[in-house]
Amino acid sequence: MAKRSSLSIRIVEGKNLPAKDISGSSDPYCIVKVDNEPIIRTATVWKTLCPFWGEEYQVHLPPTFHAVAFYVMDEDALSRDDVIGKVCLTRDTLAAHPKGFSGWAHLTEVDPDEEVQGEIHLRLEVVARPRGRRLRCSVLEARDLAPKDRNGASDPFVRVRYNGRTQETSIVKKSCYPRWNETFEFELEEGTAEALCVEAWDWDLVSRNDFLGKVVFNVQSLWAAQQEEGWFRLQPDQSKIRRGEGSLGSLQLEVRLRDETVLPSGCYQPLVQLLCREVKLGTQGPGQLIPLIEETTSTECRQDVATNLLKLFLGQGLAKDFLDLLFQLELGRTSEANTLFRSNSLASKSMESFLKVAGMRYLHGVLGPIIDRVFEEKKYVELDPSKVEVKDVGCSGLHRPQTEAEVLEQSAQTLRSHLGALLSSLSRSVRACPAVVRATFRQLFRRVRERFPSAQHENVPFIAVTSFLCLRFFSPAIMAPKLFHLRERHADARTSRTLLLLAKAVQNVGNMDTPASRAKEAWMEPLQPTVRQGVAQLKDFITKLVDIEEKEELDLQRALSLQVPLVKEGPLFIHRTKGKGPLMSSFKKLHFSLTTEALSFAKTPNSKKSALIKLANIRAAEKVAEKSFGSSHVMQVIYEDDAGKPQTVYLQCKCVNELNQWLSALRKVSISNPGLLGSYHPGIFRGDKWSCCHQKDKSDLGCDKTRSRVTLQEWNDPLDHDLEAQLIYQHLLGVEAALREKHRELSAGTEAGSVPTGPGEAAEDALAQLLRVLRDLQEAHRSSPANSPPSEPNRLLALQT
Repeated sequence: MAKRSSLSIRIVEGKNLPAKDISGSSDPYCIVKVDNEPIIRTATVWKTLCPFWGEEYQVHLPPTFHAVAFYVMDEDALSRDDVIGKVCLTRDTLAAHPKGFSGWAHLTEVDPDEEVQGEIHLRLEVVARPRGRRLRCSVLEARDLAPKDRNGASDPFVRVRYNGRTQETSIVKKSCYPRWNETFEFELEEGTAEALCVEAWDWDLVSRNDFLGKVVFNVQSLWAAQQEEGWFRLQPDQSKIRRGEGSLGSLQLEVRLRDETVLPSGCYQPLVQLLCREVKLGTQGPGQLIPLIEETTSTECRQDVATNLLKLFLGQGLAKDFLDLLFQLELGRTSEANTLFRSNSLASKSMESFLKVAGMRYLHGVLGPIIDRVFEEKKYVELDPSKVEVKDVGCSGLHRPQTEAEVLEQSAQTLRSHLGALLSSLSRSVRACPAVVRATFRQLFRRVRERFPSAQHENVPFIAVTSFLCLRFFSPAIMAPKLFHLRERHADARTSRTLLLLAKAVQNVGNMDTPASRAKEAWMEPLQPTVRQGVAQLKDFITKLVDIEEKEELDLQRALSLQVPLVKEGPLFIHRTKGKGPLMSSFKKLHFSLTTEALSFAKTPNSKKSALIKLANIRAAEKVAEKSFGSSHVMQVIYEDDAGKPQTVYLQCKCVNELNQWLSALRKVSISNPGLLGSYHPGIFRGDKWSCCHQKDKSDLGCDKTRSRVTLQEWNDPLDHDLEAQLIYQHLLGVEAALREKHRELSAGTEAGSVPTGPGEAAEDALAQLLRVLRDLQEAHRSSPANSPPSEPNRLLALQT
């Protein structure tokens, strides 16, 4: 049983940003921080004050987080990136919007005195003395303080103020994880309204000291408690007057917080078994719960419901059967072949999710080289005469303007080349397509051909397949390769136009070159020979794709199950020590592979791999402070070797996104390991002490808490059956009133004889079972220990802000 929180984040766009460059523009990107920990960096949009990102992320994290902040930055090639402004959403703000925060938010300036982070460990006591009571404050240690100095650390000390008196700790040099263990006493007057203020500061020799954060206590609550100890989050100083709202521009965001208490697997079995039985019975079954779920699901949450159901049935080995049931239901209510699967029905949304979960690696294999080629060539491509820009071309040292006809012909030639390469790659990819995807398309093809068997509908089964494969999978990936992880950056305006035209051509091929698709944009005519040839290629490809028998499907799945699943791979730099001293070390580039068994490396992607760490031996995967190696984006994997001794390997990534993706992958595959660490050192042991907290014991447990539950959701994540069942339960609980009303209708119809005996009664029975299961799960949640109020000793103290 566990309580989990997740943040669904969509960074849409910005507007009216201030110009930071000499050109009168900016190169904006966003950094997302959760409790001051950078977890996401969007791509940079060049030379604009109104950038569009459209990037989506889902972050899983402990329910104890406090805030998520969005920093808009201006990228500079030669100097440090400029901070434009930020938007901060607290956990309480997000909790107050159950459907999520959505809209424009003004950017506010970033004040150093408000950019605080970390926690301080204090012990507060009321002690009796002959001359009266005294307030004792023990300042023990702090962790994760903001680095204020150029060396990537701070020189922190603590100032304690009460009743007009101020006392200070000693200064700990070059550390964000200081330990003081110093105690101060103040005379305590009963009934006084004076607060105790504990402030952390960074000492500077020349300039003024930097503020690191504060905690303010209402001392009156201490009289009853007498003694309290705990970690307290440092708060910012918000006394300064802000610049007028809107002067820094705005950011459009969609952010939703979801808290879930996931019960033990056994609690969800009745719900899972009931839904699986419905899918196995298909349209022949009397229950029809799946149609009822679709009927009661609103348009705005249909995608989430479709994804959750799809993942649940994928985990049960019933994804193909679930989708087949949805195909039959949609075919049963469709009379016009040209409207088939064109709406945002549960079938369409579930199939979209299915292709992203089961077919993303296949998509990368087919599309990746073509997309890379478009980005690398950076050719100017335009087919619409009304948008053509005449360009200067060089010829034997002389420049002459290209004619419009030359631009159009050159553009058509480029697009024909890209489209031909894509179709050829697709034609060769039948065997590379996952067996479960092929089997699902086979069912779709057969069902549509059975529903529309006439000769005039000969192309309808092919269009049904391409409506998903081309229109809802390949074309969106071509138009926005960054969102499908095909590229790390968004395309510039020129490349984006080439991709859009290529996607339109793929859509025309997918529509089987119908007159309607040709009539929309007559200027696409130069591509028609390639499109017509592509239609023949695509039909031949689909014919081979769906020609997979049950035995072949099982054989392919069995062969796949024998392989060790690949979780993540890519180039990383591993730390190598050449000798003694901080300068005698370097990072060497190798190709790493993470499977469900081990983290391995090789010199190249195709060379022989050597296991570096067995998965079962991993104890933590965390970031390394930048000052440790003088390099950014370094992570450490702490593990035990075969002799049971603790070891650490340091790996460097090329950017913050790659760093968090690797950390996320390592944490997910080792989450069930015994002996996971609760603390770690964000620095390194150099010479005779840790660089972070200056402790001299190399076996010291650590000065910061591990973040094993902070992960990013990826398309290739291992399925979490209990979480998916919990999410489905939550949705059904939200529409319980509609389900009860449907149950009353069925019951009344059965009693009046308006519903046939047998199927109607069975439908009522299935719905009655579902309502009973929901009631049992609701009761299980009420009695769950995870839902009881947390007993944190330091919460007895009233914090003042």
